[in-house]
Amino acid sequence: MISKSEVTKLIENIKNLKHKAIVCLIYSSGLRMSELLNLTLRDIRTDDGIIIIKEAKGKKDRISILSKKVLVILRAYFKAYTPNWYLFEGEKGRKYSSTSVNKIIKRASQKAGIKRVVSAHILRHSFATHLLEQGTDIRYIQGLLGHSSSKTTERYTHITKKGFENLKSPFDSLELENNKGVQFSQTKEADKQHSNLKYKPAKQHYVV
Repeated sequence: MISKSEVTKLIENIKNLKHKAIVCLIYSSGLRMSELLNLTLRDIRTDDGIIIIKEAKGKKDRISILSKKVLVILRAYFKAYTPNWYLFEGEKGRKYSSTSVNKIIKRASQKAGIKRVVSAHILRHSFATHLLEQGTDIRYIQGLLGHSSSKTTERYTHITKKGFENLKSPFDSLELENNKGVQFSQTKEADKQHSNLKYKPAKQHYVV
């Protein structure tokens, strides 16, 4: 894993908005590489503050945290890039490639002066470790990562209804400075200004 300060340095060394959104989402929600690449626009549930991860490892669906700060970045990204189906698209609307994601992370970590090799898996592991450090119940962490047994999943589903909305992504405690004008205000006014990313269940596409 890497520390929160190293995560901050890594992110601040990413200038491209799309690349920044990709890395921030991996870390803030604890996503596997394949899960990130398979995300569609309708999987981002802004009203509920969650991400729907479909057919993850073991062919099981699960949910993870949608950081309020990352949502601001995603809305700025959507406005600039206007993806059509997948949240992150490559050429001709195809899925973004894992090779490209790995290059983004490698380049940023080198610029940040991080000595160890950093990958999407390391960011996911860091997400879990930082959640634990901030006192998050291990049952929630297991559920967010998709590591639960079937019995644990049943218990997790039950407690989610009671307390999932109180979970906070470790990303929200990072003190980021270099974000090319992206503001992390969580006021209603700022939310309206970045209202491009919006879940609408009655339509084919969930971002308008």
